[in-house]
Amino acid sequence: MMLLVVESLVTYSGALIYSNNVHDRDLADDAMTLAQMLSQEDLGGQVSPQARFLLEYAPEGHNYFNVSSQKHGLLAGAPELRPAPLKAAAQDGEPQLFTTMVGRRELRAATVRIPNLHDPDDQLTVTMAETFHDRHQRAREILLLSIPAQAILIASVFVLVMYGVRVGLRQLDPLTARLAAREHDLAPIGDADVPVEILPLTRTIDALFARQRGMLALQERFIADAAHQLKTPLAGLRVHVERAQADPSKETVKDALQHILRLTQRASRASSQLLALTRVQSNESTDVGVPVLLDLAQLIPEMLSVRVHDAIAAGVDLGYEGPAGPVWIDGDRISLQEMLDNLIDNSLRYAGRHSIVTVGVAAVPEGACLSVEDDGPGVPPAFLERLGERFFRVPGVTEEGTGLGLAIVQRIVERHRALVRYVNGGGGGLRVEVVFPPARTSKLAQM
Repeated sequence: MMLLVVESLVTYSGALIYSNNVHDRDLADDAMTLAQMLSQEDLGGQVSPQARFLLEYAPEGHNYFNVSSQKHGLLAGAPELRPAPLKAAAQDGEPQLFTTMVGRRELRAATVRIPNLHDPDDQLTVTMAETFHDRHQRAREILLLSIPAQAILIASVFVLVMYGVRVGLRQLDPLTARLAAREHDLAPIGDADVPVEILPLTRTIDALFARQRGMLALQERFIADAAHQLKTPLAGLRVHVERAQADPSKETVKDALQHILRLTQRASRASSQLLALTRVQSNESTDVGVPVLLDLAQLIPEMLSVRVHDAIAAGVDLGYEGPAGPVWIDGDRISLQEMLDNLIDNSLRYAGRHSIVTVGVAAVPEGACLSVEDDGPGVPPAFLERLGERFFRVPGVTEEGTGLGLAIVQRIVERHRALVRYVNGGGGGLRVEVVFPPARTSKLAQM
């Protein structure tokens, strides 16, 4: 209904414009014809009653005319109808159209000025005017003729749209049935039996399924890792609790409590490492922690200062080597702290007491390099490539560990689009190098 109303308004406006153009042409032709007829006769200042009747007659309303001479003034017609201003009227005999008022009635008028053939020094001005009644009447007639056709056309379009929507949606039935038959399957929908028009939608759903699969895989991996890491400490806790219950002597209980404390610390560390690894992997998919411009030469010493007490407790000499100027990278401060803590923990745990651990920062052609080197026993070259794998521990190592520290480092390095290298240092220990790409905001880095 609203569409029909709008169409009617548009049609009426167009019809009125058309009607005005037709009536303007007729009005101009009538004024020109009357002017030519009067200029060829010696009027003597008079217009016959028959001619006046024809000029003023209109089936609806009233028409007006005005004939005036430059010398004699008003010759015939309505004195209240004034011709167009001299400056607005054409001087070459062409009709000048304009809108005027006679009393409270709005009129459309045409003025023609032509020479008087019987008096070369005189000029005749003929003005004819009519009401807008006929113009609006013609526009309404055109509208009434067009409304049925418009109604039929709108109804036909509506039916075709409804039919097209139903037929188009029916093509989705195979896809809907295929999705409804799934239970926990998050496999991609693919492009098979999918209309081209909704391919962007199905591909967006496939991307959503991919993210959900990633999150579910992450959860399943966390559960499996937790079971793998916590199974041994929990079993040990149960054994020592049962042992203390079976033999409540002071020595046995004390020894059992020491083992329980060590196992709970191991379980706590394993839980922390698992949560850290899961958090880093989750950040890879959710893009948490947008990289910002960081100065490693300033940041790393600040991070090392909070680990001095740990190094003293472990009997390790922890030191730093770096340039005096800034070394810029694009990174996430929190994840870099996590990465450095794991590298230092790895050195403190496996280098042994009275060892030296050196953390270094340097600018290299590839970008920026962060290194952690110890003078401990090192790692056999055959196992260097496996460092960074989840739960991998070098055979023969007796120190307790989860095998997740370097795996966390590996994930954080990948997240920063950096490169990690495991090599044996000059002192025989392990050297870990993390090479970051140049900062993207190079102009700011140079300031």
